[in-house]
Amino acid sequence: MLLLPCCFDALSAMLIARAGFSATFMSGFAVSASRLAMPDTGLISFGEMAEQGRGICRAVDIPVIGDGDTGYGNAINVKRTVREYAASGFAAVMIEDQVAPKRCGHTRGKHVVGRDEAVMRIRAACDARDEGADILVLARTDARATDGLDEAIARARAFAAEGADMLFVEAPQDEEEMARICSEAPGLHLANVLEGGASPVLSPDRLRALGFAMAAYPLLLLAASIGAMQQVLAGLAADEEPHKALPSFDELRALLGFNAYDSEAERYTVR
Repeated sequence: MLLLPCCFDALSAMLIARAGFSATFMSGFAVSASRLAMPDTGLISFGEMAEQGRGICRAVDIPVIGDGDTGYGNAINVKRTVREYAASGFAAVMIEDQVAPKRCGHTRGKHVVGRDEAVMRIRAACDARDEGADILVLARTDARATDGLDEAIARARAFAAEGADMLFVEAPQDEEEMARICSEAPGLHLANVLEGGASPVLSPDRLRALGFAMAAYPLLLLAASIGAMQQVLAGLAADEEPHKALPSFDELRALLGFNAYDSEAERYTVR
């Protein structure tokens, strides 16, 4: 099963790659938080997400899945989103069936479009892929929270029939629902592992046994970085020496490529 720690900028993506993970996922929640310091409620724009994605994809050699939200409009907008995400370097794009402006899948107040419109979005995304965009399509439904599990599974099956490469039924309530999703909707399924969310937090082995092919960890690095920064700032405010537990300046220089830069610059030094 593919483990997908989620990134939000070029640095977090690079750290994921250096840790040995074979792919990552650009989380819309985390990008909205890190770029705007705002909630994932449809406030961040298509242009901002695509720009962030370009920087992330340039920073790593591993595949990156991009959060394409609702596709940012009608079916033609969906096609443009898919093409632009492909041009940005993403290996896959997620398109979902929420009403715009969308919300984080584990928060209250979300709504989904009708099934026909949801299927049309995925059809448009797959058409853009088949017309030359070098990208895969991850089709997401949030219908479990609004219309029940049966409708969510029906949508996932319809998405697969349209040609979606991967499926994501958001926020199942328990392991029985998770097993039903994987067994009743054919395809490669993504599990969203979110501490405190609507779904149980399960081990990779258990998710694999239930039938999932991928597990995304959308807020793991964002929460870790926020917690670390808050701790360091609190220590600094209390006249402590928080830098003692942090990477050294030399380690930071090496991580960010200063040593490699200096070596290459030496080749072009005029003597």
